[in-house]
Amino acid sequence: MTDTISRPDTERGGTEPGQKDEAGKELRGGRGTDVPSASRGRTTIADSVVAKIAAMAAREVPGIHNLGAGMARALGAVRDRAPGGRSGVTRGVKVEVGERQAAVDLDIVVEYGVSIIEVAGEARTNVVSAVESMTGLQVVEVNIAVDDVHLPDEQDEGETQETEGRVA
Repeated sequence: MTDTISRPDTERGGTEPGQKDEAGKELRGGRGTDVPSASRGRTTIADSVVAKIAAMAAREVPGIHNLGAGMARALGAVRDRAPGGRSGVTRGVKVEVGERQAAVDLDIVVEYGVSIIEVAGEARTNVVSAVESMTGLQVVEVNIAVDDVHLPDEQDEGETQETEGRVA
């Protein structure tokens, strides 16, 4: 898997060097003054960018309590509280990005009482829509693993239980 992808902007009128037209004549690449400025050059999108977009889109879905498997959430909660620790926005998200396509894997925790099938479908739709509209990549699949159900009386790994002191 590569760290970044590089996509030629051929959709807007540019062509890749070496491409030929119907008559076999070589077409110019996306360079030069006769090519619209929006299609000159290449756009590179890092895997981490696609993962962040997918994570944010999944978190917007009602019924999803959190992302990540149990151990990843526990370690992430510790890392979030450590000085200088980064937040784990992409925890529970894995992506594979090619030149024109992307695949996304999500580990989610759903709220108790919601329809898992409906939440997964809505998450899949939201992730596909966000990634495709923001990156131009075609999302070929969004695999969802439901790792846990959050019960109303459960405490999250990162939360501390407040206790009342014995004296006022």
